[in-house]
Amino acid sequence: MNQRGGAERVFAHIARAYPEAPIYTALFDAQKTGDLFSGRTIRVSALARLPGANHYFRALAPFYPAAFEAFDFSGYDTIVSSTTAWAKGIRVPPGAIHVCYINTVSRFVFAYDQYLGGFGIKELARPLAMRLARWDRQAARRPTALIANSRNVAERVRRYYERDAFVLHCPVELDRFTPGAGEGDYFFIASRLLPYKHIERAIDACAAARVPLLVAGGGPAEAALRRRARASTTTMLGFIDDARLNSLLGNARAAIVPGEEDFGLVALEAAATGTPTIALRAGGALETILENETGEYFDEPHSPALQAAIERFDRRRYDPARLRAHAQTFSPDRFIAQLRQLVASIRR
Repeated sequence: MNQRGGAERVFAHIARAYPEAPIYTALFDAQKTGDLFSGRTIRVSALARLPGANHYFRALAPFYPAAFEAFDFSGYDTIVSSTTAWAKGIRVPPGAIHVCYINTVSRFVFAYDQYLGGFGIKELARPLAMRLARWDRQAARRPTALIANSRNVAERVRRYYERDAFVLHCPVELDRFTPGAGEGDYFFIASRLLPYKHIERAIDACAAARVPLLVAGGGPAEAALRRRARASTTTMLGFIDDARLNSLLGNARAAIVPGEEDFGLVALEAAATGTPTIALRAGGALETILENETGEYFDEPHSPALQAAIERFDRRRYDPARLRAHAQTFSPDRFIAQLRQLVASIRR
């Protein structure tokens, strides 16, 4: 809980489903996510005592399994976790159930090169990644039940963990977004800047199409992307607050999702502002975009295909009211009600 992104926002709604429950997490940065968990009891791991842990948290990867396994859940009969890697490995008391909401199969299991793409030490780190992958597959057997955030992730769970998962799509925070005018001349990306997001694909495509691109977000790939953007039509914005995100999304010609997403929350956030999305035809975007109603796809994972999609795109074809209505079908209230029902059914 030391970054502000889609997974953290979704977890805030999971926490809302159980308002009296304490929250256990490896690390917590109150300045970045404290407002999402106001008034909650938050218990952190021993790793939080390390100097600079919130800044160098990716370097702590070898220690997260032990940190989560060390949490003591004595006295609880139901534990609900949210994970992209580590939290599914917690150990719970006999007789307790553990329901794990899984945002993705860990990338060091199915996409090793993408996971380490920003570190430049792939060969040196390969033994560590393989060791983490072994732990990860064992940890995936521990939860009583898994809930995937998309059919895309449920299929990965089946392939890599050999388990079935319920599917409960992530919610979009409708109250954060208002319909915009769509009068800007730019395309827009809001994303963690990680190698597997393939932001460079959009930078090159927009440069070739000679259209402006705004990129909001931070992460390990930021320095390389800023270098790539210098001689292009892209402006790197870094972190932006919710008000500016709402404004920029609502006035963009379209949001762009240049890589394969686990779920594709940005497409729904864009829809909540009345803005369509151009996305790679893969992954979770297939579950969050209605083709030619709330967005459109490009078919090949390279910049010329995205360039062609940008050049033929016409925002005037899209009805902002239809886009907003689509986003409303992923409301937080519906998510919370369905989560509680699922957990109760598993408990029985």
